[in-house]
Amino acid sequence: MEYLRGLNPSQREAVEQTEGPVMIVAGAGSGKTRVITYRVAHLIKKGVDPFNILVLTFTNKAAKEMRERIMNVVGTEAKNSWMGTFHSVFAKILRVEAEKIGYPNNFTIYDTDDSKSLIRTILKEQALDDKLYNANFVYNRISSAKNNLISAAEYLNNEQIQAEDFSSGRGKLGEIYQIYTQRCFKAGAMDFDDLLFKTNVLLKDHPDVLYKYQNKFKYLMVDEYQDTNFSQYLIVKKLAAITENLCVVGDDAQSIYAFRGANIQNILNFEKDYPELKVFKLEQNYRSTQNIVQVANSIIANNKNQLKKEVYSENETGDKIKVIRAFSDNEEGKIIAEEIAQERSLKGLKYQNFAILYRTNAQSRAMEEALRKLNIPYKIYGGLSFYQRKEIKDLIAYFRLTFNPNDEEALKRVINYPRRGIGDTTVDRIIVSADKNNITLWDVICDPSKYLDGRSSTSVGSFATLIQSFQVIAKDHTAYDAALHIAQHSGLLKDLYEDKSVEGLNRYENIQELLNGIKEFSEREDIEEKGLDVFMQDVALLTNEDNDKNPNADTVSLMTIHSSKGLEFANVFVVGLEENLFPSQLSLSSRADLEEERRLFYVAITRAEKKLTLSYATSRYRWGTLTNCEPSRFIDEIDPKYLEIDFKPLQKPASSSFFDDERNAWDNRSSGDTFSKPKPASKPKITSILPKAHVPSPDFAPSDTSNLQVGMEVEHERFGFGKVLTLEGNKPDVKATVFFKEIGQKQLLLKFAKLRIVIG
Repeated sequence: MEYLRGLNPSQREAVEQTEGPVMIVAGAGSGKTRVITYRVAHLIKKGVDPFNILVLTFTNKAAKEMRERIMNVVGTEAKNSWMGTFHSVFAKILRVEAEKIGYPNNFTIYDTDDSKSLIRTILKEQALDDKLYNANFVYNRISSAKNNLISAAEYLNNEQIQAEDFSSGRGKLGEIYQIYTQRCFKAGAMDFDDLLFKTNVLLKDHPDVLYKYQNKFKYLMVDEYQDTNFSQYLIVKKLAAITENLCVVGDDAQSIYAFRGANIQNILNFEKDYPELKVFKLEQNYRSTQNIVQVANSIIANNKNQLKKEVYSENETGDKIKVIRAFSDNEEGKIIAEEIAQERSLKGLKYQNFAILYRTNAQSRAMEEALRKLNIPYKIYGGLSFYQRKEIKDLIAYFRLTFNPNDEEALKRVINYPRRGIGDTTVDRIIVSADKNNITLWDVICDPSKYLDGRSSTSVGSFATLIQSFQVIAKDHTAYDAALHIAQHSGLLKDLYEDKSVEGLNRYENIQELLNGIKEFSEREDIEEKGLDVFMQDVALLTNEDNDKNPNADTVSLMTIHSSKGLEFANVFVVGLEENLFPSQLSLSSRADLEEERRLFYVAITRAEKKLTLSYATSRYRWGTLTNCEPSRFIDEIDPKYLEIDFKPLQKPASSSFFDDERNAWDNRSSGDTFSKPKPASKPKITSILPKAHVPSPDFAPSDTSNLQVGMEVEHERFGFGKVLTLEGNKPDVKATVFFKEIGQKQLLLKFAKLRIVIG
């Protein structure tokens, strides 16, 4: 078994244990993909038929990478294994079995935009307040219900759910869910959540189908198991019920998707489902320096709810982790941009070696502005993907309509684009006629003279003929030939070509790029069916992670920490490490939420290979108001021996006089300033880089500050004793600038500050 020689002992044990339930706890950078790859290859080498192996991943990109690696070991036989995302694998099964649950085999897959568009249509038809029933909120509510396998009927009959909805003033949510479900069914469409929800329905209601796939998939592997939700958990459990040859791979320390329905208990309680479970721990980190790994360990050790493991690195010790303090978010961006420019120049690095990670998308603004000023090229990762651009969605809507003319969202999108004299009034009449006669919109369009009059009837009839001609072309031509024909004869290509603006040229080039991609698909030798419908199935299941990153682009990467999962960079900056930002204010009400935030910080740290920098600002604008910020508790949780604390004097923004007093106070701060850089020869060892909590006086009670005046001495529960320097603003939004003896200057909003007046 020469091919196994490159594995370390822990990896090899996990690969060779092919029978029975197995859990591989894979620490960050521990070679998880390598283990999955070699485990599948080892099964095939042992004589297991690749058709009997199912590997479930969370991105198509990951599945493609694994398949290519397996082929390098066992050859082209690896193509026969079932490997892909949960959604792509079960969409494939549903296309075979769809008729058993009342769907056509050519059902459309609605993306998030399609689903929200349909919800907005329903809200309008029901005359509901779109502020109270916000489309995003309604979509997320329906998605959450489906991920927990709650159907529309069950939702309406659940007293607790109904009570929650009515108490929030949204008592119609159940009805919206029911109408949405009916409209999707009528349109022959499933949304992303349906692909798993309907699979569960299929396996539950049709034991013969369940038995068929239980016997087909004799060996199951699930990557990133900590990110599975209840719906995914149940599918896997059912499929593995006969053989129990189930191997799950994951890291509870990187479970960061609870907001999407992921349930960390799936991995924490895996042994309860399978008492005969064998557990293997991959604890050697091949990615990061020893210092980075130790910092990650010291952070995650604060979580109580976890699977214990001892991650270590045999790489170089590496630099200490630098901590940057800035006066504002703009200064934070400036410092980091300068650090990137300097580091790149001194070490001859490329821009693609750097990544800036943040908790929320809004934080990118200050970073972008700073990078632009230094002419540093960057790309925001996780932004609008290629397949979400309007012109791409327009052409794909024509493709969708060609294969499923009942697709209501695709039809409404292109029926009058390019313009063909079918206005909103005509579309409304089509919708009313369809509802009144309990038929589809396509039924009305195919017989317009029966439901419409005069000129509109002619225009609609011509559109129906056009789509029918596309259906004929698509049957007998390759994906590329059919796509080009549709792009040309729909008028879309001509419309974009005639727009000579910069935006118009970009849109035209994007359509050309889509057609190039379809041409490449048509010429692939590794697939037999090359129709446009097959291409469409792949496109519908692409995720942002599959589209966004060009590994050859020499740009600094900017992204949220959630988007960074699975990536790695030589130099990583984690910015905005402030209380109420990271950890998020929304996470502070429960231990479970706070522990998820800490896992998110762990993920951010472990993206770094060589150098890690943490930063925070002491002030930041939020909703138009300048807010004073405290350093994140997460910084204080790091063992100080791994940190480089090198704080520069805080700088006043050049364009503002608002901060004059604050800048002066910082420049004249006391020698006991917690943030001052320690001098090794004369100062004691740092035990914390955060201000220590002040212990209030025994008689502490907040005073009435309505008559507070400059010069008064006050006490704050956390900041201690201080003196009022300035008062600004009108009641009730008066702001006080106070110089505290222990930590320096703070600006406080009096209505929230809870100050005790000590000396008037």
